[in-house]
Amino acid sequence: MVAAGLGLAALGLLFWFGGRWLGWFGRLPGDIHIEGARGSFHFPVVTCIVVSVLLSAVMALIRKFSGN
Repeated sequence: MVAAGLGLAALGLLFWFGGRWLGWFGRLPGDIHIEGARGSFHFPVVTCIVVSVLLSAVMALIRKFSGN
């Protein structure tokens, strides 16, 4: 669990400091962004789907090559 937490922290730092290279991340067509007079709402629907597909593919490859 510690390794997973450190990995998530490293990923968060990558997104925080790598904003120039990942400027498209969270701003794909289909992501919901609503601005009003009292605030704004942002939900990256398409970005979540893309991340889910990529993570599923990576996990499938890991399972295939690990022999499980």
